[in-house]
Amino acid sequence: MGEEKPLTSHTVTLSPEQEEKLRTLLASKGFRPMEVPYARFAAKGPDVSVAVYKKGKLLVQGKGTRDFVEFILEPEILGEARLGYEDYWNPERLTPRIGIDESGKGDFFGPLCVAAVYVNEEGVRALEKAGVRDSKRVGSDAKLQALAKAIRAAPGCAAELVLIGNEAYNRLYPKMKNVNRVLAWGHARALENILAHPERLNPPPAKAVSDQFASSKQVIRRALLAKGRDIVLEQRHKAESDIAVAAASILAREMFLRRLTVLSQRFGVALPKGAGPAADAAAKELVEIHGPQVLRQTAKLHFVNARRAGFVPEEGGSNSAAS
Repeated sequence: MGEEKPLTSHTVTLSPEQEEKLRTLLASKGFRPMEVPYARFAAKGPDVSVAVYKKGKLLVQGKGTRDFVEFILEPEILGEARLGYEDYWNPERLTPRIGIDESGKGDFFGPLCVAAVYVNEEGVRALEKAGVRDSKRVGSDAKLQALAKAIRAAPGCAAELVLIGNEAYNRLYPKMKNVNRVLAWGHARALENILAHPERLNPPPAKAVSDQFASSKQVIRRALLAKGRDIVLEQRHKAESDIAVAAASILAREMFLRRLTVLSQRFGVALPKGAGPAADAAAKELVEIHGPQVLRQTAKLHFVNARRAGFVPEEGGSNSAAS
């Protein structure tokens, strides 16, 4: 066996009863109370500090973390041994699979980006070590870029991205008449693209995992192409909890932000994320400089923001409802 890796940080969620039990236990073991911003309570002991935040999130830090978790937290508070047994508790986490996710669906400006990420056992471990998580939980664009770089460099991973630029998006939407159908088309294409390179998928994926973004799972199934129909497609809510889907969400979001920056530079207006008042203000400025037709190249025309900015759809077009 190799040398055991030092553990200097560990997190777990406690129930209210476990919180109180921990607070009492720490006092009985001589841990000194300390002030930690935003923590409900915190204490310091030999080589380790402990802090409990809202919703019961416990953070253990210091070179004594492993001993604290194995000899105090797990046996006396949690009542079960989990550290080092992740594979036992969740054997499917190492299953070779493809995760699919998108970015830009709810943003007035910018394209729709879809990513598919393959992971095998080596890839899962590399992404976990890098701290990969759902892009919506990443606190800054700089951190998002760093995680995207780590994903692209991770052994045991492969990725494909599909960019649906605004002009293409605005041609597709009137034909499909539903944003979920456009999204399903993008997911199906990303899955097909990554399956077209079996030499990069070793061992072959057992399944593909995607968020269930439509009320019916058949929306994406009907969009699948030849190779996509030959793989098990698992659609579920909050699929970003799967690390392959989380990695896809990061790559898709990073591509979206890069394209949004390119559009901002090209047309001389800072184009914001989202579809709120800032988007309306930017659309007004953009139209004043370039005319309403510029929105075809920069925005999603079925959002109500387009109408507020003065864009009038052609016969048969639609911009009556925001996504």
